[in-house]
Amino acid sequence: MRYIIGSVPLTVDLSVSELASTRFAISPLSETVSGLQQLGNRERQEMNLRWIRWAVEELAARPLTMPHTWPLIVHDRPSWPQFFVPAPVGAGTTIDDDLAAMRRTTARQVRASLKRVFGDDLPAVAAELVEHPGAGLRVIAAELREAYDRLVAPHWSRIRAVLDADIAYRAKQLAAGRARRLFADLHPDLRWHDGRLTLDGWRDDRVVRAHGGLVLLPVVLSPPYVQVKLHTTTQTTVRYPARGAGALWTAGTRPPSGSAVRLLGRPRAALLEALRSPATTTDLARAGRVAERGVPTPRRAARQRPCRRRSERAQRAVPDHRTRPGSAGSIALVMPWIRSPWIRSPGRPTSNRSSVTAVRLSAGAGPACPREP
Repeated sequence: MRYIIGSVPLTVDLSVSELASTRFAISPLSETVSGLQQLGNRERQEMNLRWIRWAVEELAARPLTMPHTWPLIVHDRPSWPQFFVPAPVGAGTTIDDDLAAMRRTTARQVRASLKRVFGDDLPAVAAELVEHPGAGLRVIAAELREAYDRLVAPHWSRIRAVLDADIAYRAKQLAAGRARRLFADLHPDLRWHDGRLTLDGWRDDRVVRAHGGLVLLPVVLSPPYVQVKLHTTTQTTVRYPARGAGALWTAGTRPPSGSAVRLLGRPRAALLEALRSPATTTDLARAGRVAERGVPTPRRAARQRPCRRRSERAQRAVPDHRTRPGSAGSIALVMPWIRSPWIRSPGRPTSNRSSVTAVRLSAGAGPACPREP
């Protein structure tokens, strides 16, 4: 894995078949390695400071021992061994899948990767790994698994929701504008032209082939630039900052507005604030300290697109998003229907029973939710 620290372009040449094989994936191991590097102050991303502060407090209470892993990924070299983040085999890869792929790295690949990073001046940990690559990878995998369990797993459902939302958005970009629109929106440093993907700011001017296509990995705990893994044991991977990652650590931390609290009550207003970042019903229930059944998700209300949008199903979880009208103040996002005996729903007969309608917090907040059919 190489860091983007130069001023010349890297060009990745993609044939038609390689472009057709390009895919998105999610890697818990990638988040773990990036998080550790953030803690090591390697290209620290400001938007991750809340997570960094939490992790520092967690480690101060119970330190994490990583004598075989830390020296290989946190140092002053411009790159680090590529076998730490193998290309995921599928979109639903787990941490165990990632670690198993890493342990399958051959001895020759381990030695070649370490030589590319450290040259002939190997640190003691790298020299030991060169001598016993199989046993060394097993030890590193165990250290990384503990790091994931301690630092990433407590937040994984929210991180996964952001990654799933990013991939859903990118897939629509690809369908609407093909590869040019996808890569232009992926990161400002990426450009697509005539079957070639160009990344500005590389260390040396070169052209490479992406055999088997690219694997595009959105990352939350990442530096602000794109990382490309060239000398890969699997496929070439492009790791980029996930869209919407900036709201992940702040969603739900700010107090809801006074008007939302007066109209909705504090628990529902807090849920509205929590949805500044994609979240599942379980996440919302945890944020609001209520049972899952206490989070309003009626089937008919979920279809009301102006209020709340549900992402494509990601395994068993369906992340909710706050749409633009919801962000502008539509309270129907979390509480789609407010029962009021003095507000009549258009087209419905008047009765003593509370009618169902949508209420907006402020004028000009976008279209109100339609009435219940």
